[in-house]
Amino acid sequence: MIYPAQGRLAGDFLCGLWAAAGTALRIPAEQTAQSIRVLRSVLPAWAGERIGTVPAEPSYVADDGFPAEMSVNWSGAHPELRLLFDCGQVSPDGPDPAGSGVAANGRLGRIHQMFTPRQDLPPAPLWHSVAWRPPSRLVHKTYFGLYDWPHAQRHAAVGEAMRRLGMATAWREARRRVEEAAGLREIEFFAVDLADETDARVKVYYRNHGTDIGEMNRIASVARHHDPERARAAYRTLTDGRTDAGEAALSCLAFRSGVDTAAECATYLRLGSLAPCDQEAVDRTAALLRSEGVDPGRFRALATTLAPGPLHESRGLLVLVSYRAAGRQGDVTTYFRPPVYRGSVPRPASPVDLGMRERTR
Repeated sequence: MIYPAQGRLAGDFLCGLWAAAGTALRIPAEQTAQSIRVLRSVLPAWAGERIGTVPAEPSYVADDGFPAEMSVNWSGAHPELRLLFDCGQVSPDGPDPAGSGVAANGRLGRIHQMFTPRQDLPPAPLWHSVAWRPPSRLVHKTYFGLYDWPHAQRHAAVGEAMRRLGMATAWREARRRVEEAAGLREIEFFAVDLADETDARVKVYYRNHGTDIGEMNRIASVARHHDPERARAAYRTLTDGRTDAGEAALSCLAFRSGVDTAAECATYLRLGSLAPCDQEAVDRTAALLRSEGVDPGRFRALATTLAPGPLHESRGLLVLVSYRAAGRQGDVTTYFRPPVYRGSVPRPASPVDLGMRERTR
């Protein structure tokens, strides 16, 4: 099942999903309308193009090549609605290709040259995120995709970026502890919150290969704030008691100013590889939310709203669920990728992927 999106402008389609999500989350309509005006102002040029039967330039954001996903974080009094979208390659002419206007003189301006086109490396794809926890203002985040780069260059760029941001010591400590852990993993993204607040984060995403939930918990324990017992129970709820973490689980280490190692870690499990259908994925996630003191009613309403058909007949709409055991109740984020195109687009092969294939021949 796919959305009947062909022929619509991509921006109109995304803003329609945002509006529908606002209704499911019981956000006042006037607040949602105001947020959509901000969202439209930062969407890339492809938002003005019509959706065809296949992606014109396939994106790695979604398996089918569509360049956007929607997510919701359920901690706090009000859920936080987010839209992540692919901006394409980083422009050497400026650090703010999404047009948000908040990064020109901020932390992104100090590091964007690390990821712009170079003779020895392909350009790093740039993703941008708009996050909104009403009634607060929208927050912007930027992600640099390093998955096409050799591992040495990924570590070199991240190390230099962290040095420029004053977090070199924290990064060295966290990297040392991550590399002591068993299993195969690779840096996949480097991200920054585009804000000057003291709680703004810098994040490093690791993609794990063939790991189990015990190893994911050990990676998360690198962070200063992490409760391994709560995390273990959450992971087992999402895996339905299985010990493996499914396909390509992610670990996101978040760094904050003044902390001498990673401050927090979010663990992402791919429900599309762990549950037989979206209904099962939604039921497991609802159970986790309930155990965290969050009424899952709005979550279930959102999943039903975003699905192109019955949840028991689809798989991969609720593609990821992340959990962070850092002291906040309900720190669960659900990631939705509404299917727009039929079929899937292969992910770029990394050195780790290629090495694993060689060993299994």
